[in-house]
Amino acid sequence: MSPSPSLSVVADNDLKSISPKNETVAERVRRLQAEAKQLAKDHVRSLTAAMVDLEQLAAEIAEGGEAYAPGIRDVARRLVEDLDARVQTLEAIAART
Repeated sequence: MSPSPSLSVVADNDLKSISPKNETVAERVRRLQAEAKQLAKDHVRSLTAAMVDLEQLAAEIAEGGEAYAPGIRDVARRLVEDLDARVQTLEAIAART
């Protein structure tokens, strides 16, 4: 059996210490809503980037020649087309918000 990791004292991460002391509840709600919106935008950007990466991978497979079975190349080719359209849709929607 391996030895237990040693324990250490960590800072108290009380939520009250995060928000300014004079912040009203309404101000805190607005701040948290703004943070949530920014996190959502960041998340959508990550999704879009992952889709672009997958589109590139699928394109490589679609153009990979005889090393890949024809059915796999066909699925990859269709995936490239679909992902391209979906990425454009996400980008258009994100640009409006």
